[in-house]
Amino acid sequence: QVQLVESGGGLVQAGGSLVLSCAAASGRISSINVMGWYRQAPGKQRELVADITSGGSTNYVDSVKGRFTISRDNAKNTVYLQMNSLKPEDTAVYYCNADRIRTPMRIYLEVWGQGTLVTVSS
Repeated sequence: QVQLVESGGGLVQAGGSLVLSCAAASGRISSINVMGWYRQAPGKQRELVADITSGGSTNYVDSVKGRFTISRDNAKNTVYLQMNSLKPEDTAVYYCNADRIRTPMRIYLEVWGQGTLVTVSS
């Protein structure tokens, strides 16, 4: 079984920074196609924040462009989200997602982390 373990959420003042990390926990992962971060604010639908392919191509939602940076370490099966110039509207539960995790026994099509809360105070 593959799990995504997230860390790095917390409380920060507007204008501050946080780094989220998400590691795929399994002893025998050979590759992961796309890794990304989604968020869900109270009363709103979950939305894609950013994602990154195994080759390093990135995609961002317009509201975070220029402020957030997604990166990954393929050797560690880990994805990061550097969040700068945080705004109160960035407050949400952030979820890590991984698509097509390949192991010797099977391919996991879509795996979600448990979520980590980011709160930005004004």
